[in-house]
Formats: sequence, C-alpha cells, structure tokens
Amino acid sequence: MSSNESQESVQNEIKKRGWLYKWTNCLKGYKKRWFVVSNDGTRLSYYKNQNEIDKNCRGTISLNEVQINAVDSHTFVILNNGTQNIRVRANNEEDLISWINALEIAKNTNKEENNSIRREELEIFVRDLTEKLENLRTSFNLLKKQEIALKQIFIDVESSKDPQYFMKALNEFSTLFCKSSTSMVKVCEDFLITAHTQGLEWSRAMQQANERKLQLEDMVEEIARQHSNLEQAAVYQVQKVQSKKYSEIHKTDKEDEISLEFFDARDTSFIFNVSGLTLLKNQIGQRDLIGTSSESEDSQTLRSSTESSDSKNQSSLITEIPQVSNFKRRLVIPNRPKDSLNLWSFIKNCIGKDLAKVPMPVNFSEPLSILQRLTEDYEYAELLDKAAQAESICEQLAYVAAFTVSSYSSTVNRTGKPFNPLLGETYECDRSIDLGWRCISEQVSHHPPITAQYCEGRKWRCWQDFKLTTKFRGKYIEVIPLGSSHVEFTESGNKFSWRKMTTTINNIIVGKLWIDNYGDMEIIGEQNAVGCKCHLKFLPYSYFASGSQRKVKGVVMDPKNHVKHLINGSWDNKIEIASVTSTSETAETPVYKTSNFNTIWQRRSPPEHSEKFYNFTTFACQLNEPEENVAPTDSRLRPDQRLMEIGDWDKSNSEKQRLEEEQRQRRWQRNLESKSIISEDGISSDYQPAWFKKVKNEENDDFIHIYQGEYWECKEKQDWSRCPKIF
Repeated sequence: MSSNESQESVQNEIKKRGWLYKWTNCLKGYKKRWFVVSNDGTRLSYYKNQNEIDKNCRGTISLNEVQINAVDSHTFVILNNGTQNIRVRANNEEDLISWINALEIAKNTNKEENNSIRREELEIFVRDLTEKLENLRTSFNLLKKQEIALKQIFIDVESSKDPQYFMKALNEFSTLFCKSSTSMVKVCEDFLITAHTQGLEWSRAMQQANERKLQLEDMVEEIARQHSNLEQAAVYQVQKVQSKKYSEIHKTDKEDEISLEFFDARDTSFIFNVSGLTLLKNQIGQRDLIGTSSESEDSQTLRSSTESSDSKNQSSLITEIPQVSNFKRRLVIPNRPKDSLNLWSFIKNCIGKDLAKVPMPVNFSEPLSILQRLTEDYEYAELLDKAAQAESICEQLAYVAAFTVSSYSSTVNRTGKPFNPLLGETYECDRSIDLGWRCISEQVSHHPPITAQYCEGRKWRCWQDFKLTTKFRGKYIEVIPLGSSHVEFTESGNKFSWRKMTTTINNIIVGKLWIDNYGDMEIIGEQNAVGCKCHLKFLPYSYFASGSQRKVKGVVMDPKNHVKHLINGSWDNKIEIASVTSTSETAETPVYKTSNFNTIWQRRSPPEHSEKFYNFTTFACQLNEPEENVAPTDSRLRPDQRLMEIGDWDKSNSEKQRLEEEQRQRRWQRNLESKSIISEDGISSDYQPAWFKKVKNEENDDFIHIYQGEYWECKEKQDWSRCPKIF
C-alpha cells in the first residue's frame, strides 16, 4: 500500500459515522443517535438523526485528551478529564471494535498533529534564540574591538605632548562605544526575555510530559490487569470447552476418568525433524502398530527393565522418605507470614538491570539459599541409580534425560527468590544412609556469583559450576543459567554434560506470578559415551494448547545418529520413554514406530497445604533443617535465613543488611592486604575457596572449580580451620 493510500485509509477511518445508542438518564435509558467524527478528527458529535447534521447538533466532545474504555462487548464510555461524558452502546461486538478503533485513530492522529505543531514551535523558538545569540555575539565582538581602540587612544593621550590633538578622536570613540554598549544591552535584554518566556513555556511542557509519563505507567498497569483478566477468562472458556469435549468422548467410561489438567493422549509414533530438533505427533494409532515388525533386543530389554521397576516406582511415590536411623526428618516448615510488598513498586526501577546485583528484601524470598536450591535437583537422584544399572548407553542417557527434567518439577509454583550466598558460604546434604548420595556446595565467587557443587552416589558422581544472570523484561523476569552440569558413571566411565534451561517468572506487574521453562536442551556424551546425545524440547506454556501443559519431548541418538528412544511427558508431572522399533524414510521427516511408552519418572505429590509454606516439597522442607556438626559456613546457620523461616522478617532484613555490609568490608580488606590490582567494581581475584580449586578447563579457555575431596574427612575430625567467619 502506498503512503497516499495509507493516509487516505486513515482519513476514511477518522470520518467515522453511524448509529449508536447513547445513555440519556435513568428514566429514558438508551436513545438512538447519529454519531459523526469530524473531518479533521478532533471532535465527536451526535444528532437525533442524519437530517440534523447541518442544523441541530445535540452534543460535541473533543477527542484531544479523552480516554475510551470498553465496558462490555457492546458498551463503551468516553471520558474527558477523568469524568464520564458519554456512555454509548453499539449494535454488536464488531461495531463496538470498529468505533473504538476509529476514535483511537482520530485521537492519536490529533496527538501526532499536536506533536508536529509543538515541534514546529520548538524549531521556531530555537531558530529565534539562535539568531538573537548570533546578534549578541556580533555586538560583543564589535564592542571588544572598540574597547581595544579606545584603550589605545587613552594611551596616546597620556603619552602625547599635545593631548588636545587626540581629544576629538577620544570623544568620537567614546560616543561610539556608548552606543555599542547600549545596543549590546538591548540585545542581551531581547535574548533574556526570549529565553525566559519560552523557557517557562517549555518548562511547563516538560512538566506536562512528566505527568503524561506517570499516566502512561498507570495505563500500563491497567492494561496488564485487563490482560490478566482476559487470560483467565480465556483459560476458563478453553477448559470449559475441553471439559465438554472430554465428557462427550468418555461419558461411557467413568472408571477411567483422568484429571483434565494432566490429560494427554499416549502416542506410540512420532515424526522427528533432526535438523530442527522438533517433534511432531504422527496420527498412527496404537492398534496400527500391533502385529508390526518385531521389537529390537534393546527395546525389549528397556521395556522389561522399566516394567519390572515400574511397580516399585509407583509404590515409592506414596510412601514417606525413609528416615535416617533414629533421626526423624521434618515434613513441613512454619507457614509464610501474611506480609508482602508491592513487587511492581520495587522492581519498576530495575528494568534492564541485573537483578543479581540489586539488594532485595526477604519479603520476595524463600527461606533457602541458592546452594540449597541447587541441591534440590537431586530429589529424584534414584534416576541416576537406575541409569548406572542400564544395559546400554542410550538407555542410560534416557534416564539421565529424565533426571535433568525432574530438576524443574519443584519450580512450577516456586516464585520466591532464594537467598544469594555469601562468599565462602557452604551447604552439605548427607543423605547417604537413606537416599544413597551426599553433596557439598560452596559459593566460590561473589561478582560474578558462582557456585561450585559436587555430589556423589554409590555408582555415579555429579559436579557443576553454576552461574546465572537475571534480567527484568517488563512483564516477566528471565533467570539465565550460564554454567554446565556433568554426570559420570564410575563403573562404565560414561560421562554426560548439559546446560540448564532459562526460567521465566511471569506476571511481574500484575496478576498471579507463575513459572515457565522452555527452550532446547542438549545432553552430550563424553569419554566412553562420545557420540551419543539427547535432544530435549521444552514446549512453552500456552493457554490454548490442547492436552497437558509444560510438555517435554525428545530423542536419544546413538553415535551413528540413529534414534534409539523417544521421550515424552511434562517437566511438572512425569516422563515416559519408548524404544524405536523401526524407522520409515518415505516421508520428508522420519516416522518412528515404537514400543509402548513406560513411565520412568513421576513427580511426588507435594505436602498438604504446601501453598502456605512457599509451595515446598517434603524434600525442600528438609533442606534447611537444623543439623549438628556441619561447617560453620553452612547455609543452615545463616541468621537472616533462619529468622525468615520462623517468620521474623524485620529482624531478618536487618541481619541481611549486616551480613552484606560485613561481606563488603571483608572484600576491601582482602584487596588492601594482598595489594592486588583492583578492577573498577572493587573485585580482587586473590580469593581461594576452601573446598574447591579453580583450574583452567582443557576444552576451552574458561575456568572451572574442581572438588578437592577433603570436606567429609574434615567433618569427621570436626576440623573447620579453613572455614572463614562469615555469619
């Protein structure tokens, strides 16, 4: 469309006219009136009928500074200066949208014209001021020259033997200098008057612009609130339609009723696009696969192993976590106090900043440190135990994939921010007796924040350097992990590495906070597993998606890029795997026929009323449980975190400020003592972790932290001499 056609289209929209029903009063209600937008788009007028347009106008409202708000699908109001002036009703929803669009276009066109006029006025003002400034400069230069000439005449008069000879020239130059000075004063006055007059006007304009900015912030909050309401209404309608369809499909099968939230059809065949890493469902029913080609040895082994262990998994889901000897672990923590701050009022000034460097009150936190949240990844470490017993590398990788997905299961309702660890802070989690693993974590850097972690099971070990950055994007916050995670199986020597997903926290401005994890994850085989890889795709949450949400789909591939297993499920519920029995290459994308899907991971149900204590799982409740003989730097000994857990938030905030201030003092003291070169942000690189060693990664130029293997020996001796005093 050309620019002329576009302008003509806008003008046609502005020249809107038609029938609407205007509210008159309580007795008469709505009356039919003929509404017309003026040709220049500045006014909206209404008449009793079309014949009165040139005779009798019943009312007019300026469209320059109005607000147009829809009340329902047929009604909208036009507000001027905060008062309701006109309330009208359209014949239908399409007519309502058409009128609102026309009025908004007219209003915005007027603003653009007004802005254009203001720009022209500003250009004239700048041009006038520039001209007067040039006159002022010219007068100044002339006066300067005359001053020099006048001084020279005075010198000649003083040095001459006949002063009368120079008196005439002195009088002439003095008169000329006085005239130039008078002219200079006048030019200065003109400049000052223009600058003062226009300056006041533009100062008022700046004040109005600032007021409009504040109004815009209010409008953003209102739009976000309306958007949230629309989303909730849409979800309700979609669930209502899906529930109706579901009841119609399954009305004869009451015994197999499934919760709508987690309902998802079980596909036994997929289309997989290797280059795009995308998975699409193939419309091949399970009955079409019965009696097809026989399953491979690998698929039979996988199915038998998963089926034999499936009953044990299911039974373990409903039992409590085994207790350690006579030590009875807690199942809940104190309820969260009903005390909060307005998140938007705090965070609106943080747009574009790294939130990791913004001090936040404990009101937005949960009583766990980042060290403890990372340890929470091992809640389903039994998947690694099963992976260690797998008969093939690809089957082992499938269990590792399920383990990586399970680490996100506790994030679905966890909107609280973990405590940022102090430099040198540690956290140990010894569950070797009941769960078969133990873990040690240490905060090895403060800026940038880096956590080193090492965990060991009976037949595996994991480690990672966890780094993160956070960005506020307006309506949501992005939490972006930067480090890599690794697992190695000690008997086979198989090693796998992956990077964590980006997590988003939505509805920051208004509405209920909710978490989503989406994107692509690749798990790469190393050492004895070189060439094997797993592609996982976390699908974004969608209000209008059919079936269950938070889906995860993926494939496990051998070193020859042959797909051996398919992965299906959701990161907040369960993961299923199936062996590929045959592949069809006739289509543009390969079609895989598979065995039945078997559940290898199922999320444990959270405790009753967990929403009252930060939506913690039973395992999360035990992470900050007091324990004797831990290192003096352990997160469970942090006074601010402990005060927050018991509900004393005022003292917790005070302690938090004290600890952070003492940490800053220790950092500067280290810099002074080491006399090292300090960067712009005051960071010294001379800090040495207590339990990890910083080494250069052989695969790239980055640095990683290697566990030195001495923590548990020191704990046994209760030798904490290397631990700094940080609390």
